[in-house]
Amino acid sequence: MKSLFGRQFGVMEKVLDLRLERQNVVMANIANVNTPKYKARKLEFEGDLQKAMHMDQRGKMTRTNSNHLPANFDVNGFQGKALADWKPRTVHGEDVVDLDKEMTTMAKNAMMYNALTDIIAKNFSGLQTAIQDGGK
Repeated sequence: MKSLFGRQFGVMEKVLDLRLERQNVVMANIANVNTPKYKARKLEFEGDLQKAMHMDQRGKMTRTNSNHLPANFDVNGFQGKALADWKPRTVHGEDVVDLDKEMTTMAKNAMMYNALTDIIAKNFSGLQTAIQDGGK
């Protein structure tokens, strides 16, 4: 049976989950801003997501041959990478967590999360309109 929404909703769901996970990592960094010897963590997934979906850096699908169909993307097999080994620049007397960077990362991540939820809401709104107008 074909899905009503196609595969894009599975990808969007995974990206929303990863953005929520990133938000939690950033909030943990901010909560530990005054913790001695705490090392800030990062969660990166965009580059690996593009590779998993066979996209180049500009977000366009890549193919080795024009006769090839786009590869299927399995959302269940994809995870973000937590970068615990990341070493920020440390200056004596400054906190290891850069509060300005963390706040910027949190704001950008929240905007991207909200943009994706808006796209999903518009898809459902379009479906609702089709259902309501289809009976006339």
